[in-house]
Amino acid sequence: MQLPVLGEAKIADRFLTNLPQTCGPTGKVALQPLPMSMQEARDRGWDELDVVIVTGDAYIDHPSFAMSILGRVLEAAGYRVGIISQPDWHSCEDWKRFGRPRLFFGISAGNMDSMINHYTANRKVRNDDAYSPGGRIGLRPDRATLSYCQRAREAFKGVPVIAGGVEASLRRLAHYDFWSDKVRKSVLLDCKADLLVFGMGENAIVELAQRLEAGESVKDLRDMRGVAYALGASETAPEDVLALPSYEEVVADKLQFAEATRIIHQETNPYNARRLIQQHGTQAIVVNPPQLPISETAMDRIYGLPYTRRAHPSYTESIPAFQMIKDSVTIMRGCFGGCTFCSITAHQGRAIQSRSKQSIIGEIENLAQDKQFKGTVSDIGGPTANMYQMKCTKPEVEAKCRRQSCVHPKICKLLGVDHQPVIELMRESREVKGVKKVLVASGVRMDLARQSPEYIRELTKHHVGGHLKVAPEHVDPEVLFKMRKPANDDFEYFTEIFKEESKEAGKKQYLIPYFIASHPGSDLEAMINLAVFLKQNGYKPDQVQDFIPAPLDVATCMYYTGIDPFTKKPVFIAKGLRDRKTQRALMQFFKTENYFEVREALRQAGRTDLIGDGCDALIPSQPPREARIRRQNDANKRFRGEYVHTIPNAAKAEDGSAADKKQSKKQRRSRNSKGYRPGRKGAQ
Repeated sequence: MQLPVLGEAKIADRFLTNLPQTCGPTGKVALQPLPMSMQEARDRGWDELDVVIVTGDAYIDHPSFAMSILGRVLEAAGYRVGIISQPDWHSCEDWKRFGRPRLFFGISAGNMDSMINHYTANRKVRNDDAYSPGGRIGLRPDRATLSYCQRAREAFKGVPVIAGGVEASLRRLAHYDFWSDKVRKSVLLDCKADLLVFGMGENAIVELAQRLEAGESVKDLRDMRGVAYALGASETAPEDVLALPSYEEVVADKLQFAEATRIIHQETNPYNARRLIQQHGTQAIVVNPPQLPISETAMDRIYGLPYTRRAHPSYTESIPAFQMIKDSVTIMRGCFGGCTFCSITAHQGRAIQSRSKQSIIGEIENLAQDKQFKGTVSDIGGPTANMYQMKCTKPEVEAKCRRQSCVHPKICKLLGVDHQPVIELMRESREVKGVKKVLVASGVRMDLARQSPEYIRELTKHHVGGHLKVAPEHVDPEVLFKMRKPANDDFEYFTEIFKEESKEAGKKQYLIPYFIASHPGSDLEAMINLAVFLKQNGYKPDQVQDFIPAPLDVATCMYYTGIDPFTKKPVFIAKGLRDRKTQRALMQFFKTENYFEVREALRQAGRTDLIGDGCDALIPSQPPREARIRRQNDANKRFRGEYVHTIPNAAKAEDGSAADKKQSKKQRRSRNSKGYRPGRKGAQ
């Protein structure tokens, strides 16, 4: 089994270069989305589909949604594609909607891992789902990839089932699952997919279709970059593989889990990554090197396809995620930040893949012609707004590099950090006819922005809608180092320049910083330091981001093992619910309902100097009235209810008291059955 050699890197998007040259922005809007029913397929003149894509999200024909991009790319390559959105997973009937697909089923849980989509950091069910009509919950199952793949297999025997998307990508090997609090096997062994495509899938999905159509079997596709597959007990493993600690080893030994995490993240550079193998009992999971980055030409063609930029017309309710991004424009993908708590680098890759300025301006011109457009482009950005067109200045070094971040612990001297391309793009975008304002709502990497005062000036004067969201994440040096985030002085510098430029422009604008509570390394002292910083700088965060251990992330490994996988040194972890609640309360020390939690934390840390009525204190010496009332109400709730056994009064029963006479036998039986019964079946 021979993988493409490095010399072929220049034709990484060889399947995408066959897309029609006319896919660039033309001002034309597609008349219809991809079909979601067989009737819609027949209206196109199709009596059979080549590929059926199943997704856990509502179908929105917009280039911010993966299933829309993949469907349009396949369509442009000449294939007939149907979308099954949020199917009823209780049976396989929805999977039969289009009949038997000629080539394969493409399965994705959606734009998010389904467990993160469903549950909060405290493992409570979320109240809404931004990717569903009306924001309703319950339209996809937990671990959606498993259910969807199994139903596809059940619906049509012998049709290849290809799993992909964020959930499948991040669970392709043995991984820690926060919601079950255990190490789970590769998702491939549970979902029974023939192949798993990880990372960005445009090039891979066209290659899959073309090779299957040419008569190759699904096993023949195991030589593709960016795929993982399960080897049967009788199958021989490839020769050129790097062995990870087995599933059994990472379950039994947390040090082995940390070592597996280190190796996985060392093998993410597509130019030098090796094929990985991990044993799971008698079976093995093989993971090929990632897909190579795609070119600017391919990016232009992908984003220039004729999207309707609308939700499918079958929906009668608004879809929150669509409302948020409908007027946004993606300018690049990938991130070389390598933050340990973030999955973007693991999924989109470290290499920045940018569109041309002409392609982006063309999309904004098309958007401005839309009758529903109100004049404001809500965002031009990507994972990070100011990494556009940035890349390593020494490709020969990049081909050998195994560095986890190009900007941590300091910015690599070989990284091109020129902001001029993005500055020119910003200037031209706001000159487009019909556009009143172009905002930058994507995250700004402040250590990079510090390299270009001109960029900060341009951003502040023209592209902020009153508030600019930034993500310093913490202020403690040790915690920031564990996160691979820049030092806090970058945030302070950016804040100072932002205020100066806003004042000079005659605008009242504010920064909204995002911080994370309970991240690995963040102990009580670190959180108190963060609370003091917030108090001194007048920040009162309305929302607090609790750390959620997502599968495969480096920070998740720290959370589970208590070990830094790269240094093997111990890391403090706030795992208990009380500890996590305390950290959250410290970040919102100004809220009266958090008074007692904050006071207890300060006493425990020996920081009673922060309790008082002076300007430097976090909380007053006496609890506010609202805090006392809330505490009393909470106590009442905890002790409300019946906590004693009801024992029948034999004497009253014999006397036939008036109260007992009024009760039926059924009522007495119900009353007498209260309490713990050791002899009953299923006693706890």
